[in-house]
Amino acid sequence: MPDSIKGLRRSHYSLELSANNIGDTVTVAGFVQKCRNLGAIIFADLRDRTGIVQLAFDSASDPEIFEKASTIRSEFVLMAKGVVRKRESVNRDIPTGDIEIFVTDLRIVSKAETTPFEIVENSNVKDELRLKYRYLDLRRSNLQRNLIMRHEIARTAREYFYDNGFLEIETPMMMRSTPEGARDYLVPSRVHKGSFYALPQSPQIYKQLLMVAGYDRYIQLARCFRDEDLRADRQPEFTQIDLEMSFVDIDDILECIEGFVGVLFKKVLGKDIPLPIQRLTYNEAMERYGSDKPDTRFGMEITDISDLVKDCGFSVFSDAVASGGSVRCIVAKKAANTLTRKEIDKLTEHARGIGAKGLAYIRYVDDAPSYSFSKFISAEELAPILDRIGCEKGDVALIVADKNKVTLPVLGALRLIVAKKLDIIPDQFNFLWITEFPFFEWDDESQSFLAMHHPFTMPLEECLPMLESDPASVRAKAYDLVLNGVELCSGSIRISDPELQQKMFSLLGLSDEEIKAKFGFLVEAYRYASPPHGGAGIGLDRLAMVMCGADSLRDVIAFPKVQNASELMSECPSTVDQKSLDDLGIAIVVNKEDE
Repeated sequence: MPDSIKGLRRSHYSLELSANNIGDTVTVAGFVQKCRNLGAIIFADLRDRTGIVQLAFDSASDPEIFEKASTIRSEFVLMAKGVVRKRESVNRDIPTGDIEIFVTDLRIVSKAETTPFEIVENSNVKDELRLKYRYLDLRRSNLQRNLIMRHEIARTAREYFYDNGFLEIETPMMMRSTPEGARDYLVPSRVHKGSFYALPQSPQIYKQLLMVAGYDRYIQLARCFRDEDLRADRQPEFTQIDLEMSFVDIDDILECIEGFVGVLFKKVLGKDIPLPIQRLTYNEAMERYGSDKPDTRFGMEITDISDLVKDCGFSVFSDAVASGGSVRCIVAKKAANTLTRKEIDKLTEHARGIGAKGLAYIRYVDDAPSYSFSKFISAEELAPILDRIGCEKGDVALIVADKNKVTLPVLGALRLIVAKKLDIIPDQFNFLWITEFPFFEWDDESQSFLAMHHPFTMPLEECLPMLESDPASVRAKAYDLVLNGVELCSGSIRISDPELQQKMFSLLGLSDEEIKAKFGFLVEAYRYASPPHGGAGIGLDRLAMVMCGADSLRDVIAFPKVQNASELMSECPSTVDQKSLDDLGIAIVVNKEDE
């Protein structure tokens, strides 16, 4: 039988103890990290969520307690009362390494079988095994630190926005299906057979309705759900710090979020973030970095050499320019020894895999550069190119020629790969606002313009006359916050004029029936007046991932899903019994190809 804890109450967590407590009688509780039996003395490292403290047992002082201590094994759950004393052998690797607790009362609360893997920091165990036994994985100190930091981020967010006049208001978890690009998770109704709720992809419509209702400033740590393919920075369910403000324009919202960023990083990490945060328009970001979420911790910016090669003898270059495309490049400084021909071949294959026809290069190793297009362009013709791009001895230039929709993102991807290969990305936090996104994006499949953001986004005022005549040039009052190449936040000023909103729906090809079916209650609400408003959603999971220095969202979420959207520990999703299906009026249809 496990020992009762009656009469004991924890007085301290491990890291609350120090040399200042020497002589104090304390009570601690936690899991056994490891135990060392030296014959007449036993030492046990007790681990709680804050850290480790050493317990000491002496056979001469209390044989009964010593005998019980001799049965202790790793991961047993203990409560121990004793006197803090100075350690004879100091451990400089832990904060409590100069003290120990000489135990006078030991309770073995729960015994553990041998665990499937050792509970140690930075374990090399396969992810599948860790996630199957996630409750054991979560005992590891590095994951505990991550989840505690996530808690601190959430707490700081609430405190900051409360202090700035925001009201925390919960919006429904079961709502009408209004797809926003990804597929909805649907919840069948037992009462209304054949009808379904949707789990929210975001609280977008409800928070706009709160502005119509006059609540001015709304905040919520909102749970959101999207049925889409997973990546390292995505999960089917996630949390966002969701906010909306009335009587504001872009600057008001960006300054409010910047204030949050400054407070958060100072309070949680002790780091000062330079404010205001730099802003780049979408077009500037794509031209310079080939990405709308660029990592600006290093240079290697894209250079356009189209004017220098438009009439050259290399048809790959000249034809790209003639067809309305461009020829652009990045230069990796002092990279010639690392970017060998073999490595450049690998980069070429990667470039082809993401849409490029090929990859030209200049590799400046010896006194004269070698380049892949030397049969077509002379050394004299190459000289102004080298001068334009700043390519010197020891450098490597990578060149892509194609339509801009290929050239820019391909070079943007290669820029990141090369920077990681060269290990030139500094360990720092670089924030960046991306503004003035295109309002529409052309969809080749439907041969029509689609909204790049949701259809409630406000265009820039100077773009309103171009909505019908030149939709490709219309820019939106939309903005993203980027940190070290990770998109943390996305938002916009909303359309609050019902006539303009109706016009936007029409331009996006939505019929009156579709508008009423998807957004009828919001359109109806606008008829009764709406203040100008806008907002954003800050990805709490991604924010925690970057602040913790984690490689994946799994490391900052307690019980994450894997790539096929299943949870290995509980084995969900799972089948349900026939009665539950009958109650909901649902029949399972199996397609032959699924058998």
